Amino acid sequence: MRVLVIEDEVALAEAVRDGLVAEGYDVDVVHDGADGLWRAREGSYDAIVLDILLPGLNGYKVCETLRNEGVWTPILMLTAKDGEWDEAEALDTGADDFLSKPFSFVVLLARLRALFRRGAPPRPAVLSVGPLRLDPGTRRFERDGEAVKLTAREFALLEYLMRCDGQVASKAEILDHVWGFDFEGDPNVVEVYIGYLRRKIDQPFDSPLIRTVRGAGYCLDLEP
Repeated sequence: MRVLVIEDEVALAEAVRDGLVAEGYDVDVVHDGADGLWRAREGSYDAIVLDILLPGLNGYKVCETLRNEGVWTPILMLTAKDGEWDEAEALDTGADDFLSKPFSFVVLLARLRALFRRGAPPRPAVLSVGPLRLDPGTRRFERDGEAVKLTAREFALLEYLMRCDGQVASKAEILDHVWGFDFEGDPNVVEVYIGYLRRKIDQPFDSPLIRTVRGAGYCLDLEP
């Protein structure tokens, strides 16, 4: 089993590595969030042990980025002692489990074995873009902390726009991703559903976010 340890406390990282190696694991260690993200993308790991407070990128951002990119390697996140909010955010950003510091190495091993048994089924992370928060798992959407009820198609359309990360999505791209490449209906359905979304997530709030780029498509405009 291959394990990636992303931990900036050198002594702790080395102790975890030595313990895992003694148990027969193949272990890589990095001490920086950006380096850890690169390793997690490029390497083939069975699990990742990920600290929250890291230089470069924090653990939340590393985890969220991996999940948004479709990397589903099981992640065990190391959180602060009695850090309820840390634990909640770890799970919300896509971590599979968490372990509070200081921790027992025996418990760390047991948690890793449980992750190995579970494998890595795809589980979507909560998307958070500006004031928008969308949970594909529970089908819940909020703007500015206020829940907004969306139909299945509205939800899929908004999710795609959020995953575009501010880039313009053409009508053809939206049809392919939201309605399917074999859709044979009226392509103007995109404008219709953009209108539905605007009435639900723009009009009731102070600032509109869905922008039409004439001749190009649509995007989320999150500039202040």
